[in-house]
Amino acid sequence: MKFPIVTVTLVLAALLFVLWDQTREQTQTVDASRFTNLKENPVKLSTTVDWVVTQVPALCGQANGKAEGDKARCIKQAEARTSTCRRGVYDRFPSIVASDAVFRDVSITLINCLAPSSSS
Repeated sequence: MKFPIVTVTLVLAALLFVLWDQTREQTQTVDASRFTNLKENPVKLSTTVDWVVTQVPALCGQANGKAEGDKARCIKQAEARTSTCRRGVYDRFPSIVASDAVFRDVSITLINCLAPSSSS
């Protein structure tokens, strides 16, 4: 019987990946207070975008009130548009958010893309 070199190699590679992933620095969760003093403590655009994307369920809930079906549909549509919206924001804005105006513009642009109003 022939030794399964390919299988052993793939299993070892998978184990190495798992070990590497466990030793990586885990990202910290970001809350709204992180964006209070952007002039003194600027933030990466990717951090801002990630935070806004995590706010989508709450935004859909506010936009649709108590209608769970509408909220779920809003969230599902936002999830489908996430990568396109992210690309658009990354292309339009600087990589560092260092002012309230840029933060506001990024947030509004991303929210309008992820959860456009029904009148649009």
